[in-house]
Amino acid sequence: MNKIFNVIPHQLLAYLIAFAMSLALARIMIPLLKRLKCGQTVREEGPESHKAKSGTPTMGGLLFLIPMVLVGGWYAIKDHRILVLILVTLGFGLIGFLDDYLKVVRKHNTGLKPKQKMLGLLIVSGAFTWYAISYIPSASTLVIPFIGLKAPVTLPVAIAVPFSIFVLAAFTNAVNLTDGLDGLAGTVTTLVLLFLTVMSTFRDDWEYIRTFCAILAGGLLGFLVFNLHPAKVFMGDVGALALGGALAAMALMTGTAIYLGIAGIIYVAEALSVVIQVFWFKRTRRRVFLMSPLHHHYEYKGWKETKVVTVFALVTLAAGVVAVLLL
Repeated sequence: MNKIFNVIPHQLLAYLIAFAMSLALARIMIPLLKRLKCGQTVREEGPESHKAKSGTPTMGGLLFLIPMVLVGGWYAIKDHRILVLILVTLGFGLIGFLDDYLKVVRKHNTGLKPKQKMLGLLIVSGAFTWYAISYIPSASTLVIPFIGLKAPVTLPVAIAVPFSIFVLAAFTNAVNLTDGLDGLAGTVTTLVLLFLTVMSTFRDDWEYIRTFCAILAGGLLGFLVFNLHPAKVFMGDVGALALGGALAAMALMTGTAIYLGIAGIIYVAEALSVVIQVFWFKRTRRRVFLMSPLHHHYEYKGWKETKVVTVFALVTLAAGVVAVLLL
């Protein structure tokens, strides 16, 4: 247990550098995004309180992706697995960037078409899966709750490949759906990164996971300084898809996808709320939730935006503790 509380100096340094870099970038990029008129378009059918957010700069995910590349690139020189995590995160981020660019710069209302976005997600997911299954032994395993890290189950390739692609595509979309309130996706993801950091202390060969988590969390904290309510910038799809891809990739490389689902219960709930809402409405023309994703349901019930974020963060923290105990 002492390993959990052993803060490795170089990872702390990486965290602080990424944080400082993100803060510095924000001073330049937020005014630049405003000048380029990269403002968020708010859904007409959304909560009335969100109408005031229209025009807030988006594509702010670059504030933590740039430090990830610069700081992570230094550590990737010694460990190619960090380079792979950077590349897969950027791959999903690029899809989000194209979507954001079409919506906020080219003024295409819908951005990428759903089929185009899904094709992009599947291409990046497939490329990462090929690498992981081929070169990372633990990527073909699955750690089962109550059994834990001592006896991971080895998956046959016929199961491991589609499972990996599903997890990547599902979590990128789930994080994207969660990104609907000031600070929500960033706060929840910071806590999930904390879980992955703690989880990675149980095995010495997962030090690269701890390092990448530190870099990503540092940049994300710098972004959150400007994204907490009232937000001065949104992460956009470029940030949300990148974060989802990064989390899923780390979980798959360590065989802990089930634990990511536990620690990231908010992502799962947000995605399921949309699936349930659409399915039930098509069958009955009635709604299960006042509005989906789930965070909007609570807004319509009268919760303030800050209360939703706080409660969802506490749920994530509790779920992360449960996930660690199940290891």
